[in-house]
Amino acid sequence: MSTPTPASTVVQEVEAAAAALVAAFAEGRLDDYFGAFAPDATFVFHTTPQRIASTAEYRALWQRWVDEDGFRVVRCASSARLIQDLGDTAVFTHDVETTVATHAGEETVHERETIVFARTGDGGWTAVHEHLSACPAA
Repeated sequence: MSTPTPASTVVQEVEAAAAALVAAFAEGRLDDYFGAFAPDATFVFHTTPQRIASTAEYRALWQRWVDEDGFRVVRCASSARLIQDLGDTAVFTHDVETTVATHAGEETVHERETIVFARTGDGGWTAVHEHLSACPAA
């Protein structure tokens, strides 16, 4: 029988995993960003009409944005972070301010994001679901 991981340790581990994921996104390190997700992760974005059923499907959609629109992330800031420890899963929520560039110019968007993390066999954490929604006007 294994000893449960103390809640404070889980929060620290998930905070590190989430910070690495957000940093990879902000810095355009796509292999690291997409590598933070399980292959069968799902994604729900307010900007897409359908649920995205895998990391490969999301990466293909991202590439389409790049090819068609010249999409790239300019900067991303995370705030109001909260981590809920649920044992072998954890829920990370935060507010996100992201500036993106396309052929049309730059735009800054304010969103809220939930990322569900699951413990991996080696004791690490991988993202298994992401939900992104528009942040209501203040």
